[in-house]
Amino acid sequence: MMFWPRRQPRTSLGIRLGRAITDEEQRGLVFAFRARVIAVIAVMLWLVLLIEPQRQLYYLSVSFALLLLGVIPHLLRHHRHAVLVRFAFVLLDAILITAVIILTPPGEIDSGFPIQMRVRGPEFLYLMLLIVGAALSYSPLQVIWTGFCVVMAWGIGVLLVQMRADTLQYDPAAENSPEAILRLVTDPHFVGFFNLMNQVVLAVIATAILAAAVWRSRRMLLRQTRAEIARADLARYVSPDVADAIIESDQAFGAPTTREVTVLFADIVGFTALSERLPPDRVVRLLKSFHERGSRVVFRHGGTLDKYMGDGFLATFGAISDVPDAAARAVRCALDLQDEIERWNAKRAARGAETIRLSTGVHCGPVVVGNIGSDRRLEFSVVGDAVNIASRLETLTRQLGCRIAVSAHCLETARRHAADLPEFASAGDVRLDGREQSVAVWVWPVALPDTQ
Repeated sequence: MMFWPRRQPRTSLGIRLGRAITDEEQRGLVFAFRARVIAVIAVMLWLVLLIEPQRQLYYLSVSFALLLLGVIPHLLRHHRHAVLVRFAFVLLDAILITAVIILTPPGEIDSGFPIQMRVRGPEFLYLMLLIVGAALSYSPLQVIWTGFCVVMAWGIGVLLVQMRADTLQYDPAAENSPEAILRLVTDPHFVGFFNLMNQVVLAVIATAILAAAVWRSRRMLLRQTRAEIARADLARYVSPDVADAIIESDQAFGAPTTREVTVLFADIVGFTALSERLPPDRVVRLLKSFHERGSRVVFRHGGTLDKYMGDGFLATFGAISDVPDAAARAVRCALDLQDEIERWNAKRAARGAETIRLSTGVHCGPVVVGNIGSDRRLEFSVVGDAVNIASRLETLTRQLGCRIAVSAHCLETARRHAADLPEFASAGDVRLDGREQSVAVWVWPVALPDTQ
């Protein structure tokens, strides 16, 4: 079993995933450093309350040294050899804590107990804190390295104590009566090998569990990052809400369904004549800028960008899920599109470029929503008479001399949720091309200044 994800291939996706994991590791290291500072300060406060005043300076100095050993790799975390630096300081941490636990304090602050007594207390738990802290780094390898350093430093320290001439150990060949064993284990010079093995085994088990937990967290982070990147890439081709629905749904919308949807068509008036006067690269830049501005407005109002159609686009509101105020959102979106075009025209006029005019048609009604196409290529779209009416209304704006044409039914539905909409003028009942029944139409504004 591996304890870290496989190296990603040097593709664009692999590079982006690598950067995301690296960024998360850096945030984990910062969090681990802050946790270390808090832990050291807590230990310092505990020592002040626990030990005698004459010994406080020594142990507080050791705690301060541990704090410094954490500061240096934290400051060098962006260095190209940051991993080696971090691993070296983990080893120093383990050696320092082991030395402070086992070695007797200098001078008069020594309590006078035999050195063997220092490996029999619960102080080993301070070393376990290093392993626990390493789990905050998002690096399974660092957890394993920390556990290895703790086991090696503590094991060597205890073995050196056991090798002392005054150390008592269990001898199977000696008297093994309960009284003799009791006298042996209560002797201050006794050091038990099985006690060391218990500590080592528990440290190894804790290291393995924490490394596996961190490895699993990295895998989950990798999957989440991959999904976010896929969503970002998918949102470049479809609307963000469609991308979310595709990623979150097992069957990507399932079977087509009938739903009440508001449809918005927007188109640049006179684009064919305009494109004749511009070189092809400028036409492409103009369309790109128009699509970016239009999609931004549509997304701001919670719409779905169904498709681009040359110099225009089709947007829907309430197609992915039921939206009670879909009509109001669409009408507000149409008005904001005009404001966005006006701001864009001001910039274009300032640099001597031709201004443009946008026509918009809005209608709401029942449509079929779902995947359209073959098994090999699907496209999410809406189909129905409401789509045709919205398209015809957009075309009708040239004849009516307006910028926005909305069906009376759609405007009435919108005003139920947005009473503050501006005034629209009635254009009466209009018969649209290709339809036998007429449609009551409202327009905004009634008269247009000559722009083209």
